Amino acid sequence: MSLLIHNVFFRLKDRSEAAVTAMTAACRKYLTVQPGIAYFTAGPLAKDLTRDVNVTDWDVALLVVFADRASHDLYQDDPTHNQFIAENKANWDSVRVFDSLAERPF
Repeated sequence: MSLLIHNVFFRLKDRSEAAVTAMTAACRKYLTVQPGIAYFTAGPLAKDLTRDVNVTDWDVALLVVFADRASHDLYQDDPTHNQFIAENKANWDSVRVFDSLAERPF
């Protein structure tokens, strides 16, 4: 059974440090409570990494690793996930989602 890797990159309308900190806190508050999460992290862009290959047009990254596809699908309809969207969507300039599959390392 494969893990489902859910990467989300948010570009905010208000790109201030305070807004980035608030968005990161909202991710931690609302997106860590759903069943089936094997790993979670959220954080700001590392602004000092500016090699030609670095994409820097976002403010907050979210990485959630789900135990399986079914857990991901339940997460999408979870009330706390929907509350996160409702409370934060107004400040999103863009949202990019990259989902992939990974084999368990053991």
